[in-house]
Amino acid sequence: MKVLVTGGAGYIGSHTALSLLEAGHDVVVLDNLCNASKEALRRVEEIAGRTLSFIEGDIRDRACLDQLFKEHDIHAVIHFASLKAVGESVAQPLAYYDTNVAGTVTLCKAMQQAGVFRLVFSSSATVYGPDAPVPYQESMPRGRTSNPYGTSKSMVEQTLEDLVQSDGRWSVVLLRYFNPIGAHPTGRLGEDPQGIPNNLLPYIAQVAVGRRSTLTVFGNDYATADGTCVRDYLHVMDLAEGHVSALDRLTVLGAQAYNLGTGQGLSVLQMVEAFERISERPIPYQFAPRREGDLAAFWADPSKAEKELGWKARRSLDEMVADTWRWQRRNPHGYRTEINTTSQGAS
Repeated sequence: MKVLVTGGAGYIGSHTALSLLEAGHDVVVLDNLCNASKEALRRVEEIAGRTLSFIEGDIRDRACLDQLFKEHDIHAVIHFASLKAVGESVAQPLAYYDTNVAGTVTLCKAMQQAGVFRLVFSSSATVYGPDAPVPYQESMPRGRTSNPYGTSKSMVEQTLEDLVQSDGRWSVVLLRYFNPIGAHPTGRLGEDPQGIPNNLLPYIAQVAVGRRSTLTVFGNDYATADGTCVRDYLHVMDLAEGHVSALDRLTVLGAQAYNLGTGQGLSVLQMVEAFERISERPIPYQFAPRREGDLAAFWADPSKAEKELGWKARRSLDEMVADTWRWQRRNPHGYRTEINTTSQGAS
């Protein structure tokens, strides 16, 4: 199967592109490189021992999309391309609605014109909203969202469901992620945030490698065992494999949602302890007031994905942390530099 991966040079997209190649699929990547690197795709090809096609372009560019579908016989689309920083979305809501919502509409129009009706959408657990009971289950309604990023994901889900209702040719899978972390076990692919990391594990890793002095923990007065937020962390390679599994589900018409998570919640301080243990490095941290919009705790009920997709998160917390640390030690400045770790003691 030839698969178009939008945003395929990013963190999750590049790992998914690798999983697709290893599963025998042909891959076409579309990415505008605003938060990604072509170096990631070069390494994907190196690890897989196979090549992919890359087009530098934007999902909002209809002419670019039409040309892409004209030149490539695409069978299905995995759609990652989006802006994804919660704080930035509050400051720049129009940019988020333009890229995430309008961009998806443009993509779907181009797919429809090209006769491509199979789509896997990169959604988020944020669509459940702050009032949903845990664990989150797909049968729950989408809730009110607390920031434009989450709202944009919810709006796209609704748009795709409306599209499916209007045109019975479509098959859409909505994958609701929890908290992907980790890196490819080779240490060649990983998360390379631009500027200050928005997510916990990259921030911890940058403290451990010396790029940042102290981790800031937002809130220690939540109603959790140690007072810090609890989240459902899963390995990015498990997540990538979930997208490959979702392709097989695209034989079923309609729209279907699936949680991709482990079903287990871990606190911020538990993650710090695990990183210190695996890396044998201290992670100095300081507490700060809660961030607006942060929830105390949530995690997935992933049983539907296991039953219908045959997918289950398999990698352990220690693997997630060890792979993150291996990536960070070998690539202290992300894809911009790589060091020889033989003398550095990296695992």
